[in-house]
Amino acid sequence: MDQQSLRELEYRCIQEQPPWCSAACPLHVDVRAFTAQAAAGKWDAARKILERTMPFPGILGRICDHPCENVCKRLEVDEAVAVGALERCCIENSTPQSRPLVLPGKKGEAAVFGAGLAGLTVALDLARKGFRVSLRYPGETFGAGLTGLAVPKEEFDQAAALLKRIKVDLREAEIPDQAALDRLLENGLAVFLDLDEPAARVLAEGETPDAATLVLRRSGLFAGGGPDPEGGYSPIRQAADGRRASGGMDRFLQKVSLTAQRETEGPQETRLYTNIEGVAPAPRIIPADPGAGLSGEEGRAEAGRCLRCECMECVKACVYLENYKGYPKLYARQIYNNESIVKGHHKSNKMIDSCALCGQCEVVCPNDFSMANLCLSVRESMVRRGKMPPSAHDFALEDLRFNMGPHFALAQNAPGAEQCAYAFFPGCQLAGSAPNHVERVYDWLREAMDDSVGLILGCCGAPALWAGERELFGRTLDALREMIRPLGAPTLVTACSTCYDTLRRHAPDVNTTSLWEIMDRTGATPSPAPGRVPAALAVHDPCTTREHPKLRAAARSLAGKCGVEVQELPYNNELTSCCGYGGLMSCANPGLAREVAERRAQQHSGDYLAYCAMCRDVFASTGKRVWHLLDLLFPEAAGENPAARSSTGFSERRENRSRLRRNMLKALWGEEAGLMEPHEAVNIAMDADVASRMEDRRILKEDLQRVILHAQETGLRLQDPTSGRYLAYHRPVRVTYWVEYAPEEDGYRVFNAYSHRMALEGDRQ
Repeated sequence: MDQQSLRELEYRCIQEQPPWCSAACPLHVDVRAFTAQAAAGKWDAARKILERTMPFPGILGRICDHPCENVCKRLEVDEAVAVGALERCCIENSTPQSRPLVLPGKKGEAAVFGAGLAGLTVALDLARKGFRVSLRYPGETFGAGLTGLAVPKEEFDQAAALLKRIKVDLREAEIPDQAALDRLLENGLAVFLDLDEPAARVLAEGETPDAATLVLRRSGLFAGGGPDPEGGYSPIRQAADGRRASGGMDRFLQKVSLTAQRETEGPQETRLYTNIEGVAPAPRIIPADPGAGLSGEEGRAEAGRCLRCECMECVKACVYLENYKGYPKLYARQIYNNESIVKGHHKSNKMIDSCALCGQCEVVCPNDFSMANLCLSVRESMVRRGKMPPSAHDFALEDLRFNMGPHFALAQNAPGAEQCAYAFFPGCQLAGSAPNHVERVYDWLREAMDDSVGLILGCCGAPALWAGERELFGRTLDALREMIRPLGAPTLVTACSTCYDTLRRHAPDVNTTSLWEIMDRTGATPSPAPGRVPAALAVHDPCTTREHPKLRAAARSLAGKCGVEVQELPYNNELTSCCGYGGLMSCANPGLAREVAERRAQQHSGDYLAYCAMCRDVFASTGKRVWHLLDLLFPEAAGENPAARSSTGFSERRENRSRLRRNMLKALWGEEAGLMEPHEAVNIAMDADVASRMEDRRILKEDLQRVILHAQETGLRLQDPTSGRYLAYHRPVRVTYWVEYAPEEDGYRVFNAYSHRMALEGDRQ
């Protein structure tokens, strides 16, 4: 990823865009944070937030004309949050900050003439930045020009004390004449004229300050404040003029550009999106004593009406994005930094590998930010550069190689046929989870479609695609094409939505349709036994159906034909959530994958309906009762409860696939599948807790069989003289497996096993 790509990605994520209230505020007061503290009754903390951007909140907080309320998002529901009243409430219930931060001294001096809100703001800002500042005001009383407003005199006394504390030379004096002003400018001072003062307006000679910088024609001379162009008096605009002028004077004294990178000063537009769906109306709090304003408790209640506007639509929907405590803009920066590391620890690898690649974030994002595309492109880049640790996805890739190998891969025309118009492609997951459904569906397809349906067993290559292994993915698709070619040019009937989506996207030359669409279209769906199906089920859409509405509609239609009322989960159809398997999340981050599955399983109290075998098994692994659509269409014998069927383990999946291939070859084509490999003859047993541990560690039954066979043949094993158990290891490819076992009458009992990627020095294997 180059920096330009990073900038484009960062721009897409709008989470850091300001809320409408802060964007409309000329001073950019953080209203969202302010109301959060106010709602908690933390008035001192709320005041500190005002003090970050609001000059003299004891004055301005009482008289602010709150333009923020005109754009409050709450207006789309009922009434704007009473921010102005809350600021007054905060001032009445809080203590001012006693020690304002002042930066070290800088070269340069500024003179401010006039003590309106603009002049006061200039003096405060420049003094805090470390410049020497003098402020002159006519009249005997500081703030005399503002005393007609609803501000107690003691607030002006506190403002004067604050300016003196930060070393502003504050004194009563007449506004200088033109000659004195010229001398100040000739000496290099930055001068501000507060146009609230009539004498200052005379010095401005009727000039209009530059809108961006508030500078007049003479270098170093700035002006602001004064009457509004449209009439009336806006305290917040007065202070904003002072803030803008102080920025220009700072630049003038430091001899840098007055205009560069000042686009975000003052009121601005925002691209923020905030979803108000489901926000309940809550009218403004009316003070019990209108003259006194909001009490502390009333202020807390009014602040609680604030929506705390932000986007976070993708984070609300996605457990993965929530897990890393940020949002896509931050993740893009972390991923960019991770890719930029030449030597060192790539700390974001796990985050990159944990994405389900489901695409939900792009659909819910108002600006189409896709973490899926970002993470997949980075995985591919890391694989190309040899930076992807093999441990992240190796188990799934080995499973892919098995599924395209001689123990499962198969391509046959319909029995007795030389070519076929259709070929059933159940996919590796259904074949591993419910091989009986594969056999029954194939029988039904041949009957419903005049026997012109072949059979293809194998994998679409999705694990390689998700792992960023583009070369392996391409080879897998090519191997699948080679399997299809002898059958003619059949249309593949997929029972797996991942196969359907993968082939549609990446192998458009392979004609593909969905089993659900075929069954729904033919109208010849099997008839389930009456009374065997539930009245209602909550349907979960696989994430790979996101862009395939016809497939989703067909699945719902079939459920309806089985007498099931389909109920919808939150985030359904094109907004659906991943079950936790997609993108190989379960390989890279098993704990997160389980949390994703559990969260999804808890979104409805009733039984679920899945039409993806992996989704079905993932939810079942959490203890959720879940039906596969084929459980409705092809019900088991009386007494069976498909919804309670446990999840199928990794070892059992492989055995199911191999057995399915052998059984179908023999039953339909009269062929033997071939001899077993030597390790398959090793009979092993283990307790349930050991089997569960093997599942968590991604250690297969065949891995244990190979280690024990190798140990028995070579004698490379250690024996515990006390228990009589053996400890042996074997490294068949890239992983070293250790097994603790003991012989039994008809085989071996396994007590423990683990694996690692280290190769033992001096290994004789």
